[in-house]
Amino acid sequence: MTNIKGDNGGNGAKLHVAMFPWLAFGHMVPYLELSKLIAQKGHTVSFISTPRNIDRLLPRLPENLHSAIKFVKLPLSGGVDKKLPEDGEATTDVPFDLIPYLKIAFDGLRIPVTEFLESSKPDWILQDFAAYWLPPISRRLGIKTGFFSAFNGATLGILKPPGFDEYRTSPADFMTPPKWVPFETPVAFKLFECRYIFKGFMAETTEGNVPDVHRVAGVIDGCDVIAVRSCYEYEAEWLGLIQDLHRKPVIPVGVLPPKTEEKYDDTDTWLSIKAWLDSRKSKSVVYVAFGSEAKPNQTELNAIAFGLELSGLPFFWVLKTRRGPWDTEPVELPEGFEERTKERGMVWRGWVEQLRTLSHDSIGLVLTHPGWGTIIEAVRFAKPMAMLVFVYDQGLNARVIEEKKIGYMIPRDETEGFFTKESVAKSLRLVMEEEEGKVYRENVKEMKRVFGDMDRQDRYVDSFLNYLVTNR
Repeated sequence: MTNIKGDNGGNGAKLHVAMFPWLAFGHMVPYLELSKLIAQKGHTVSFISTPRNIDRLLPRLPENLHSAIKFVKLPLSGGVDKKLPEDGEATTDVPFDLIPYLKIAFDGLRIPVTEFLESSKPDWILQDFAAYWLPPISRRLGIKTGFFSAFNGATLGILKPPGFDEYRTSPADFMTPPKWVPFETPVAFKLFECRYIFKGFMAETTEGNVPDVHRVAGVIDGCDVIAVRSCYEYEAEWLGLIQDLHRKPVIPVGVLPPKTEEKYDDTDTWLSIKAWLDSRKSKSVVYVAFGSEAKPNQTELNAIAFGLELSGLPFFWVLKTRRGPWDTEPVELPEGFEERTKERGMVWRGWVEQLRTLSHDSIGLVLTHPGWGTIIEAVRFAKPMAMLVFVYDQGLNARVIEEKKIGYMIPRDETEGFFTKESVAKSLRLVMEEEEGKVYRENVKEMKRVFGDMDRQDRYVDSFLNYLVTNR
């Protein structure tokens, strides 16, 4: 462990921790962030994933940590009878309707993961929700198991705990908080948000796949500790509820806030983006991006584009027109949109350094999906949000953000999810400029003092590592 400095967070004892995330970048990236922090404190980390995913994660790793984290490349077998695209190793690589086959392929890692654990004997394995088959294996091998949740506490609190009958048999049943939540909360799905969730989570119909509700239950029931990417300052009541419901330790590891690199390489890409951002007034630009998973459909894209145009606000839009080479339904901007808005807007069709862009002083608002990782990044730089929900747990995240008034949900039809250009324009102006939206701009500054406090967040990691050392 050369060139690694810092308190080891484990009272001098050294651990070997194996990490096994689900094959989605919203999961692999926080697992890697936690791996980096554990390795920097002098512990050994083995990071288990597929070859292509590891190759795509390595650029995120500082050079001094390349030897501190051992990457274990386990190939997926056979593409599940050729259902998966070639090189389909993460959710962003496959259409939504084929993700069940990715889960089946992931389950095929059971034997190689077992062989790795038998040969390397880590003290702990931190695993994700999908590998429901792993806790009995690690227990047999005498290896402690932690469920490290890339979801926040509110999302975990909505899941069915042991000892409760699952009474939610239709999407509409998810539109109110579940009966085991003892406090008042707005955290529930809108109907348009939970139809897709319900199909994959509760009513999986792909032969050979296991519904997510059973995967999560197997992992939570079999683990020794639940670690959550969150902190008490953000959601203490939800973290307490999870511990009460599951009757096992629940330890927040902090939000794992992204660290901006001290030294960047000034690529031509960044220099051209920076030049444009530098030409704009402080906190005047809407940053528009919807992550690696979500892609608005053509109707939604048109409403977003016309809404930006109608708002009159400057914008920087990281536009993704398709999810991958297999996507046969690319979306396009409305005809003439770029020409009409070229004096105040920039559309960027390639990859950008999101942290670097978000940290720029000209960015005053983020128009995005409320994925947990994106929320953390926006709050880290005190940028309020205007939100559009597309997939997964984003609706639950949005309710918490709305409750805390650090982001604003663009009004939509609650049954079908339709929204208009007028609602987009009005929402952007409200959060960015109007007196009514000042509460969002001020509250996100307050929350930045928590999410952006690296010492405070680092203490959460130290506390977690102390637990792992004491209880290995």
